[in-house]
Amino acid sequence: MSIDQILNEMDETLVDSTGLPFSGGKRLVDVEHIRDLMSEIKLSLPEEVRQAKAIVKDRTEIIENARKEADAIVRRAQDRAEMLVSESEVVKASEARAAEQLSAAAQQTKELRRQAKEYCEGVLRQAEDGLAKKARDLHDTRVNLGKLTGVE
Repeated sequence: MSIDQILNEMDETLVDSTGLPFSGGKRLVDVEHIRDLMSEIKLSLPEEVRQAKAIVKDRTEIIENARKEADAIVRRAQDRAEMLVSESEVVKASEARAAEQLSAAAQQTKELRRQAKEYCEGVLRQAEDGLAKKARDLHDTRVNLGKLTGVE
């Protein structure tokens, strides 16, 4: 069961609990059921952390692949430039082309790195936001549980 489902079940348990008359909205709650649900949340959190680590690993692989691709582009550009060296006009043309290819490769590398970083930051931001929301929800539930049980 996901953390969201567990929190929803905790909320339903609180809503469905019996109200105490003249208590200002306090309710009777099955403490063991709530504790079981909290234990499930504790067991689910490591999965969320594992997923965040997988995202970081994916980011590293994306950056490494971009680096390898950039290196391969640079090697191909250098090899091609060396093959074109034969006459002065050919040399000049090949040097200009090699410089363009190196510049294009550097630009492409920069863009690939920027895109990889942007993608990873977005994924990590989503994971961070999700974990923060779950932590706030868990805190709110714990606070509400304390209020409902009269033990804070």
